Amino acid sequence: MRLRSLIACTGLGLALLACSKDKLELDTTPTPSIDPMSKEQIDDIIINHLHATNTVYHWSSANDVMLWSASVQSDSIMSVGYQPAGMTNVIDRIHEIDLNSKEWKAARDMVVREIVDKTNAAYPGLNVKAEDLIRNLDRQYLPTLDVKIYNLGLVSSLRQMEEVRYIEPMGYGVAPEIGERSSSGCSNDPASYIPSADYSNTAPGAKISWHLSHSSMNVPTAWNTSTGNNIKVALIDTGVADSQNKLGSQFNSGYSSGRTIEKYSTLITGWWWWASNDGPNDQCGHGTAMAGLISAPRGYGGSITGAAYNCDLKAYRATSDVVVNGSNEKEGVRDALYGAGNDSAVKIISMSIGDIVSSSTVSDGIYYAYNKGKLIFAAAGTSFSWTSWLGVIFPASMSQTVAVTGIQDNFTSISNMERCSSCHSGSAVDFVAVMQRSNDDNRTTLTLAMSGNNPSYVGGSSAATATTAGIAALVWGTNPSQSRSQVLQRLKNASSYYPNRDGDFGWGTIDAAVAVQ
Repeated sequence: MRLRSLIACTGLGLALLACSKDKLELDTTPTPSIDPMSKEQIDDIIINHLHATNTVYHWSSANDVMLWSASVQSDSIMSVGYQPAGMTNVIDRIHEIDLNSKEWKAARDMVVREIVDKTNAAYPGLNVKAEDLIRNLDRQYLPTLDVKIYNLGLVSSLRQMEEVRYIEPMGYGVAPEIGERSSSGCSNDPASYIPSADYSNTAPGAKISWHLSHSSMNVPTAWNTSTGNNIKVALIDTGVADSQNKLGSQFNSGYSSGRTIEKYSTLITGWWWWASNDGPNDQCGHGTAMAGLISAPRGYGGSITGAAYNCDLKAYRATSDVVVNGSNEKEGVRDALYGAGNDSAVKIISMSIGDIVSSSTVSDGIYYAYNKGKLIFAAAGTSFSWTSWLGVIFPASMSQTVAVTGIQDNFTSISNMERCSSCHSGSAVDFVAVMQRSNDDNRTTLTLAMSGNNPSYVGGSSAATATTAGIAALVWGTNPSQSRSQVLQRLKNASSYYPNRDGDFGWGTIDAAVAVQ
């Protein structure tokens, strides 16, 4: 009865089925011959993989039963990537694909037909149509489908099709994630007390966070050469607070002028057909904090200054918190990446979000934006209590992204750098940024709070990533016609380990004053 109840009550063909006792009694859904795995069993496999490999988990390694079970144990939404049979270079040409061309339309139609036919065969009398099972089928822009799938046989048959690149559960989260958030998650209140050593004052009436002035980073000195003019940074996060005037009516104030801020939402909330977009306003606090680190104006009232206080900002509300483990969050991040990729003015994308399990539909968005020439920074990971040993998380683990983590401020040479108390490190890290006091874990970077001028503290690899994205905007601002590879090379050249690379901290900290020269 579990599967029958799930189908009737979670949204499959709700125009045809009602969630009533009578309907459940009349349901003729066949009982599956294989019971789904428990959530505990699935979690054990994933966690064992994390321990054994120190890398994120990929659904491609799961068998059919595990994929189907993970779908049943979550919201039954699966992402299905498709392609014309025999095509092998989708990743390289994803930004050029015409999904309405004959070959791509034929491939999509074949996959859709398989989904509809197999679903109706498994559940006689349901008579679903494609639009009952697939969200936004009429608005396709990347070769991936968001599909309601309940049947193990359909999972198996799709995986055998040449036209299917991947099939993955979208809404599955490993158990400990559900009750925990990273230390740089949804909290962004003004600090009750800020030691004077944690900031310096600057004209015309602003504060500079201590970490920007650290001797290994030298951001204020870099401002003599560049402040990020004419560079647009896309921030994919939890949005920005409409109550924070420094990201609204005062975005252009003081020494910050002539720039733009755009606010979008790609996060859909609600259930399937009744889902809606409830706007770009940050309801978490994390996105506001990251926006402050990147682009807060050099203004008045004692508010904090961003690393690139004259850059343009395009802020997407794509997630509800820092862990990208919901179906709507994966859709939101993918859609934001597509939108940022299509904006020719966007040079840099900052993503201080991620998960311990990869997502191929999000990866499609990464490939698209990367192929469009965007420089994508992603957080290496900020630890939950149960993953403090884990390496770099997704999507920072991808070669198309630049992985950033945070370190403490007390190193005397590059030989004794120490990661922040909650930061991940590993061979996939590309850069680090100073963001935590060694003598107090709670004294991290200063940024914008949800409202007002009083700064808040925010830490983790999230803060390091946003700060580094701002430094990249300074470098790109010296010559907006530069390519991504040229800017990235300049960042490397100005880094503490270059031309060598450290096994945990990549190229090291970036001296912004050197990088802008």
